[in-house]
Amino acid sequence: MGAADGERLGPYHLLSTLGAGGFGEVRLALDSAGRTVAVKILHPHVAADATALTRLAREVETMRRVRGPYVAEVLDASLDGARPYLVTRYVQGRPLSAMIAGDGPVRDGDLVRLARGLAEALVAVHAAGVVHRDLKPANVIIADGEPVVIDFGIACALDSPSVTASGAILGTPGYLAPEVLEGADPGPEVDLFSLGATLAYAATGRHPYGTGPASAVGYRVVHRDPDLEGVPGWLEPLLRDCMRRDPAARPTAAELLSRLDATAPVSAPHPVSAPHPVPASHPAFAPAGERDVTAGAAGPYDAARARDAGAAAVHALTTRQWLPGRRRPPGRPSPEEARLRRRAVLHRRWVVGSGLLVALTAATVRNPLPAVSLLLLTVYGSVVLVDGGVALFARRNRPRAIVDLAGGAGAIALWALLGTFVSPLVLALALGTVVFVLVAILLSS
Repeated sequence: MGAADGERLGPYHLLSTLGAGGFGEVRLALDSAGRTVAVKILHPHVAADATALTRLAREVETMRRVRGPYVAEVLDASLDGARPYLVTRYVQGRPLSAMIAGDGPVRDGDLVRLARGLAEALVAVHAAGVVHRDLKPANVIIADGEPVVIDFGIACALDSPSVTASGAILGTPGYLAPEVLEGADPGPEVDLFSLGATLAYAATGRHPYGTGPASAVGYRVVHRDPDLEGVPGWLEPLLRDCMRRDPAARPTAAELLSRLDATAPVSAPHPVSAPHPVPASHPAFAPAGERDVTAGAAGPYDAARARDAGAAAVHALTTRQWLPGRRRPPGRPSPEEARLRRRAVLHRRWVVGSGLLVALTAATVRNPLPAVSLLLLTVYGSVVLVDGGVALFARRNRPRAIVDLAGGAGAIALWALLGTFVSPLVLALALGTVVFVLVAILLSS
């Protein structure tokens, strides 16, 4: 079902592959006006399920009514051809799962922004009568610091026996609600559970129900409480409510958003410009016969620009510059300061370790090979003197020069002491032990 770069699918010019999931392959594409969109081409086993396609066709018009800055709107669909596909707004950013894997947990104001954005996304999705049912870190794109939810409604629409048998809607273990695992009909409450699990993963970097076989994780979801250790105090009660096993006990998306506004840290930084809904004049919300399928860059909608250029000219959410608003706590070094400190520590360890090794080696060969002993000391001393001289004359790192000079002097003093008071045999045994340990460390690492 894949397509080569440059191939056309309907009115869309397919470009590179963006990813693939249980339902289809996602391709970057250009529409007839040359604007970027994301085209999801359904997998063969999904396209072969007439029941699933019929249900999806009924849901597409409902999914088109979902509008908001935190959702990737459905712009177009073609489900009656040999290669069914859906078209959504293209969001340029990183999946939340990849961001956490690379950068670690989300902290401070970024976590507040993520929680509010996901809650607003579910408010918009549920207001249109759609249930996402597959909300997870991989289905959240972070664009300019703002979350955008993708693939809403597709999992629920494609829930049919043949598609389920293929494993397409198994979802990610630990993010499906208990009632879904037990076979109950999913309602909006399942999305609140998934949102809670997604935020728990974002705040801690750990899957709230652990890892392992899907059956084991599913058992924990149904019978055990989530692991929320490390979740900030203002967020933990909200996540516990969202992840209750009883769907009726979970808050609605609107209630969650209201509680976030009341409990989230007021000092947390807000976006540079507050996001606004996509205007009704957006082509994605035009009647089906008049729709001009478009897609723009990701990011919150810039209302000022829309007023200047005219709402009818804005075809998607515009990308804006976002400056991270994290404030460094008092006493915590900046990344540059931390890097310099690590370099200083590594330098000290190198000077001390190499000085000890050179002094021990030179003292061991002092009697049988005095010339070699002096050569070792001379080479080591020259290296530390050059390094210390560069640091001293640069006038930026005098402590480094002091460490170098002290290391050189210490190596010479240790060489004199060992050569005078310790027998060559003991020195040879000590040197052999040190070399063996160093080799073992290198091999094990």
